[in-house]
Parts: sequence; structure tokens; C-alpha cells
Amino acid sequence: MSVKVREKEGIIVVDLAGEIRLSDNFTPTLQRQVAEQLAEGKSDILLNFAKVDFIDSYGIGDIVASYSAVKEKKGRLKLACLSPKIWLIFQYSGLTRILEIFDSEEKAIQSFG
Repeated sequence: MSVKVREKEGIIVVDLAGEIRLSDNFTPTLQRQVAEQLAEGKSDILLNFAKVDFIDSYGIGDIVASYSAVKEKKGRLKLACLSPKIWLIFQYSGLTRILEIFDSEEKAIQSFG
């Protein structure tokens, strides 16, 4: 998984790419990236899944932990651009009832308004 962080209209956008899974390499996890943003006082975060190919239970746990950390800081964590396959995983896990998920980055950014 690769993670790139940028800011757009005051919202932190985390661009995810590849596979979100438990692996042997020690690249920063999503949860760590979110924690860094929260430490800087930035609590409105959008996870962009446009380039995510796969997510396993470790990845789902990472997202849930990130969501909890953001909520604790009174922030908002939203998701955008999930492929149909990834969206089904979130639906089956029940997370579509908890997380706000948008079809496009633009719609998600507007929803923070």
C-alpha cells in the first residue's frame, strides 16, 4: 500500500493505492498517517480509495481504528471512490452503516461544508 497525503479546501485527503493488507514491509500504516494529521490539529479527513485494489481484515481494522481516533478528536473521517468490489466488503462488514462513503472525491469534499 502506498499513502500520499495532501490538503484540498481545508480537508486532508489521504490517497491510498495498491493493497491494504497485513504485510512484511514496515511502511507507515493508515492509522499512523491519520494520527499524524490529528496531532497537527487536522481532524477532517477523506480517504480516497480510487487506486485501491484489495483490502483484507487487517486493512478494515486499520480503517476502523482511524475512524475511532478521528471521532475521539471530534473530527470527521469519510471515504470516496471505492470500487464495487471494495464497497461490497464494506457492506458485508456493516461499515456502510457507520462510515460516510461517496462516489467521488468532489462530492465527499463538498459534504464537509
